[in-house]
Amino acid sequence: MNINEIRKQFPVLDQQVYGKPLVYFDNAATTQKPLCVIERERNYYLHENCNIHRGVHYLSQKATEAYEHARQTVADFVHAKEAREIIFTRGTTESLNLLATAFEHLFLSTSNSQPSSPIDSSLPTSQRRNDMGEADSQLKVLVTAMEHHSNLVPWQQMVQRNGGELLVVPMDDNGVLDLEQYEKLLKESPKVVSIAHISNVLGTINPVKEMVKMAHQYDIPVVIDGAQSIAHHPIDVQDLDCDFFVFSGHKMYAPMGIGGLYGKAEWLEKLPPYQFGGEMVDTVSFEKTTFNVLPYKFEAGTPNVGAALGLETAIQFLQSLDRKAIEKHENQLLQSAIQQLSEIEGIRFIGEAEQRSGLVSFIIDGIHPYDLGTIIDKMGVAVRTGHHCAEPVMTRFGIPGTVRASFALYNTLEEVEVFVKAVKKAAMMLR
Repeated sequence: MNINEIRKQFPVLDQQVYGKPLVYFDNAATTQKPLCVIERERNYYLHENCNIHRGVHYLSQKATEAYEHARQTVADFVHAKEAREIIFTRGTTESLNLLATAFEHLFLSTSNSQPSSPIDSSLPTSQRRNDMGEADSQLKVLVTAMEHHSNLVPWQQMVQRNGGELLVVPMDDNGVLDLEQYEKLLKESPKVVSIAHISNVLGTINPVKEMVKMAHQYDIPVVIDGAQSIAHHPIDVQDLDCDFFVFSGHKMYAPMGIGGLYGKAEWLEKLPPYQFGGEMVDTVSFEKTTFNVLPYKFEAGTPNVGAALGLETAIQFLQSLDRKAIEKHENQLLQSAIQQLSEIEGIRFIGEAEQRSGLVSFIIDGIHPYDLGTIIDKMGVAVRTGHHCAEPVMTRFGIPGTVRASFALYNTLEEVEVFVKAVKKAAMMLR
């Protein structure tokens, strides 16, 4: 890869911060956008802007065709069987909330047929009633100890509303999941397994293909949170055999406010709608409403068409490059950062799995991560500090937070050296 040529697509990187050239190492939070993506979204609003579907005039037809072409591009990118298995959402968080809500209604509608009654949230979890009139102690969802809040809280709230239980797969001190405990928890018959492909704090690459296979032996559907993996590694949902895969566009060089949910068609057919109105309806009367076919059943309201086209362009941008070369380059950045940071006295890496990708998290003895990150910023280096929306991970390691440097295809080994020098200088100043 010619990194210098690639960087020309990202003018935001060509600026100074506090008189220093910007080093942007906050890519796990969001990636920068190439000019082709920015121009594609701009061109939509300049020449194609229209509400899609059902319109018979030229602009509506043109915008609808472009939007559905983008859906097919996403389907091909993750190797879905059919374009109708791709639901456009605002991103990973909305996709996971969609699934948690839809699964809750599916489970409750099939558990019994008693009249519904309100949930009393003031009661202890064990005494709460589901909206079908009785507590459901069998409503369990299995997650892992390294989940982002977006893949924890929706499931947690769902089971707590109904007197169920959230099961958690533990991890060791290196940030590696305990698969023996995972299988034991599968035997407790959770309704769903929802796991991160790559941890946004630890960088651990979880063995999701193996975990899917294990869950399917117990007929349990699996959701994979691919927010941190889709920009770094090729995704093949058919090879993974996952039932659902969710991701955010803004973490893979696309605009904010767009993302996707892949779901096997047979599962998406079973799940009830998440929101109501707009294109997701088929027929409506005061007595009854019927719902549209996939994928429209889950796409209520006016979609973010411009961002969807930007997402398609971001995919095309990635496909124009050698994905294996990207993986190799980003791994070189990671290994170089780890090697150089290891020379710092008192450093502690949080997450040392053998299989990891995209980022490095660390703390330095006696220095608060926020203080370290603030001084590093004054040297022109953008990193993320805090709990990274994964407070249970911090609790597991007994720390308030970490400094996280995360890498993208446009970063360079020279930037890694600047970053490490900044960390060393900040550490000297704070000791």
